[in-house]
Amino acid sequence: MTTENAFLVSQDQYLKSGIHIGTKFRTGYMSAFIYKTRPDGLSVLNLQKIDERIRQAANLLSQYAPQDILVCSRRENGWKAVKAFGKNTGIRVFAGRYPPGILTNPKLETFIEVKCILATDSWPDRNAIKDAIQIGIPVIALCDTNNQSNEIDLVVPCNNKGKKSLGLLFYILAKEYLRIRGLLTTEEPPFTVDDFTEE
Repeated sequence: MTTENAFLVSQDQYLKSGIHIGTKFRTGYMSAFIYKTRPDGLSVLNLQKIDERIRQAANLLSQYAPQDILVCSRRENGWKAVKAFGKNTGIRVFAGRYPPGILTNPKLETFIEVKCILATDSWPDRNAIKDAIQIGIPVIALCDTNNQSNEIDLVVPCNNKGKKSLGLLFYILAKEYLRIRGLLTTEEPPFTVDDFTEE
């Protein structure tokens, strides 16, 4: 068992955000990340695996410059978190409906070229994922216990519906992205988890 300080943030901070609380529905794809099922039927995700995958996602993202990454969040619960992530890292984000074809159709005025995408939820953000697969770029997706993850390159298991959970996750990703790319001059980033979280 890893020690407390091996986590990217304290175990307590993870637990308070509810990042590990899944849904009552579980797919075969996600069963490897499920630690147990609570008496009320909700699945509980393995905190260690969540932490490991956030670390992997940060490492993968940090291989790309900000302009080469796209983060999508169709679901409103993630908007504040992804906008704060974009603001603090310079990474392009779509909070709201993803405009189809912007990655695949060079004729569109809105066409952009990216090398990696991060989807907040593989179901509502499926159009962005489809486009990414079509052009052959890596897809990182936040997946809850009810997500299908067969087309995802890197699954980050988490509660991808809770505002606190998403706020904490994008806060950690922003901090790690900047740290790995050598852009953090101090131990603590110039932003707090509150900047990412809805009250």
